Amino acid sequence: MEQEALSTVNFQKLDPSILVHLDSVQRKKPIMVMEYWTGWFDSWGGPHNIFDANEMVNTVERVVNTGASINLYMFHGGTNFGFMNGALHFDEYKADVTSYDYDAVLTEAGDYTSKFFKLRQLFSKIVGEPLPIPPMISTKASYGAILMQQYVSLWELLSSVAEPIKLEHPVTMENLQVNDGNGQSYGYILYETVVPGGGRLYSQDHVRDRAQVFVNMLYIGYLDYTVQDLPIPNGQGYRQLRLLVENCGRVNYGLMLNNQRKGLIGDIFLNQTSLRNFKIYSLEMKPGFMESLRGSTSWGPVPDSVEGPAFFRGTLRIQYMPQDTFLKLEGWEKGVVFVNGQNLGRYWKIGPQETLYLPKTWLHQGDNEIVIFEERVAGRIVQSVDLPFLGRTHYVD
Repeated sequence: MEQEALSTVNFQKLDPSILVHLDSVQRKKPIMVMEYWTGWFDSWGGPHNIFDANEMVNTVERVVNTGASINLYMFHGGTNFGFMNGALHFDEYKADVTSYDYDAVLTEAGDYTSKFFKLRQLFSKIVGEPLPIPPMISTKASYGAILMQQYVSLWELLSSVAEPIKLEHPVTMENLQVNDGNGQSYGYILYETVVPGGGRLYSQDHVRDRAQVFVNMLYIGYLDYTVQDLPIPNGQGYRQLRLLVENCGRVNYGLMLNNQRKGLIGDIFLNQTSLRNFKIYSLEMKPGFMESLRGSTSWGPVPDSVEGPAFFRGTLRIQYMPQDTFLKLEGWEKGVVFVNGQNLGRYWKIGPQETLYLPKTWLHQGDNEIVIFEERVAGRIVQSVDLPFLGRTHYVD
């Protein structure tokens, strides 16, 4: 079967020897560039990667002139809606942002770019005649400020939206006995236990991927791949230790592909003692969870000063037929946006991405519910704007 399969190549910058080598190992077979990378994806905390349009088009022309076939990855940018973003893990773990715009030929919202028009010129030259007129792009709307009018703390909500599973040892979200024994795939998972005093909390690199740590309801700090211990302040008697762990995204290629269990993948320690007797809550935030959240009686007015983890709710009112828009979460720190019960995706103030693409098909005329799960520092408004901002740019070398 291996001899019958067509070998192909992937690249962004053309080294002619690649195509020559491909032809030498499978003579008299088509030459195919399976992935020609028109841009690159972005990771939280990094820049927005872009690839020069002229260089891209020149490379496409060179490939076509050799007689090879070429597939543009990506031609149309996309969006990692919900919790569906991936990650890289080579020297370090890096989660992809929600946008998969990729600096592609078409943006994630389907808009034309300079790459699109330059490719049209190239293909028109190749076929020797003008190409058909491209369709009109969709209009974008700026609906203004959306005020968050209601709030509920995760701690107040827990007992009404999730049933804890009691276990002596921590288990990963995939091994949690939920979803008819199939485990949890995405989202957050909360581990609760009691501790007799203070000291130092050690993760032993068992956090996948990021854990907020609380004593009772007091935020202490976070643990991840680089921060692996935290001081726990002394206090009177037994107190509740809580670890809210986020699955930030699974690796989709590379040597770490088979090491993608999430949550706590092993013991954590207070001083020299491994912690035991956990209550574990699955917080996958699927539609059933959002329905329970919508009907909760715990919602109240947003206080003047509030910290997460908490849910916030507001209304986007649309008078006419909905249009595509972008949500800007300036003043918010880190979390997830839900629109009419659907998970739009993650935001994080470290960037680069600053707006979330919201397609018109997610909206309807009238009142649209916007719910934000904020992990730490909440704003009061969300802006609906008509232009995306994907962050500071960096040209791919």
